[in-house]
Amino acid sequence: MANSKSYLLLVARLLMGGAFLAFAYMKLFVFGPAGTAQYLGGVFHAPAPVLAAWVAIVVEVLGGLAIVLGLKTRWAAAVLALWCLFTGLGFHLPLGASGLGDLFKNLTMAGGFIYVLVHGPGALSIDGSMGADEA
Repeated sequence: MANSKSYLLLVARLLMGGAFLAFAYMKLFVFGPAGTAQYLGGVFHAPAPVLAAWVAIVVEVLGGLAIVLGLKTRWAAAVLALWCLFTGLGFHLPLGASGLGDLFKNLTMAGGFIYVLVHGPGALSIDGSMGADEA
């Protein structure tokens, strides 16, 4: 079971981190930073939408990569858990019924990241391979 636990933790990290890399890809290459900023300003009334778009892209790329690779995993999980709570409660909740799906997605992801924060990345990670699984 210990061996399968390592693989399952890797799969979990790939799913969670991969989602953030996909979100960043869409912001960078599908909508573009300008389109993302327009969306954030128009739908969510974000102050400084251009800055908000770039902050989102950076958080999603760096956080997603860190989780996928298992590098500084607990730190990345803490940042992404807070990010999910912030964006869920600050952006999706105010939309009411139309934002509930994304709100619950964010809350679920926050819960997953808290789990990673508490239990670590597992052995199949950069942190785990360097003997820093508990760091």
